[in-house]
Amino acid sequence: MVTTEIPMATRSTVNSPPSTDPRPQPREVAEPAGATLIDIDHLDFFYGENQALFDVNLKIEEKKVTALIGPSGCGKSTLLRCLNRMNDLIEGTQIKQGTIKIRGVDIYGADVDAIELRKRVGMVFQKSNPFPKSIYENITYGLRLQGVKSKSRLDEVVEKSLRGAALWNEVKDRLHASGLGLSGGQQQRLCIARAIAVEPDVILMDEPCSALDPISTSKVEELIHELKEQFTIIIVTHNMQQAARCSDKTAFFYMGKLIEFADTQTIFMNPGHAQTEAYVSGRFG
Repeated sequence: MVTTEIPMATRSTVNSPPSTDPRPQPREVAEPAGATLIDIDHLDFFYGENQALFDVNLKIEEKKVTALIGPSGCGKSTLLRCLNRMNDLIEGTQIKQGTIKIRGVDIYGADVDAIELRKRVGMVFQKSNPFPKSIYENITYGLRLQGVKSKSRLDEVVEKSLRGAALWNEVKDRLHASGLGLSGGQQQRLCIARAIAVEPDVILMDEPCSALDPISTSKVEELIHELKEQFTIIIVTHNMQQAARCSDKTAFFYMGKLIEFADTQTIFMNPGHAQTEAYVSGRFG
């Protein structure tokens, strides 16, 4: 577990490609600096010989929701998987330049255990993936791997996690039934409950609502808003309305490059780049 003190962040800046947009850049917004939890510095990432991310610079603030938006194939999910080293599982991937630091520690350093890292940086995937176990066992799986055996402790975490995922009242009478018997929206919230059970610092969400109906999507979005009181959340989404509703900060990617990063309101109401404006207004993507 990383225990280094979190440094205080300055206002986030981005090295963007040269812009031909003649309009003035957006004005500086006076706001208190947040605490930077994740610092991505000059990151170049490759799948074999193919470069997927180009010189990405991004500071993720603690206990905020950061949305990653952009067309398919622009590097959003690749960056997300870099943050908990899931890309390590793909042969031939490598970071040729740059660093990713969490609480000041380089997560690709030789002394960092990737498995331990993933306990601190949980992930919720596009398609819900509950284990073929009971609801109770889904929640306690990570804790049991950590050696927690106390039933009272496990019971406490199950209830706390399911309440945190706004699922407790729906499943409290069937905790020992299979998690696969839940609806799609309930399964996704079960996966969120499983992620928060081990009390991570960060929750990564890769299009968590893309397979859900509008009602289930609304519940997950409400849950994201509540969870940011305790966790730092990074969400990849193709839904512009969802990004606008859920996030505090938004990063727009295009062809592997970070084009713009700012407060969500600025990105959607007063973007500083013509490409950003064209994307959020639906003219391409």
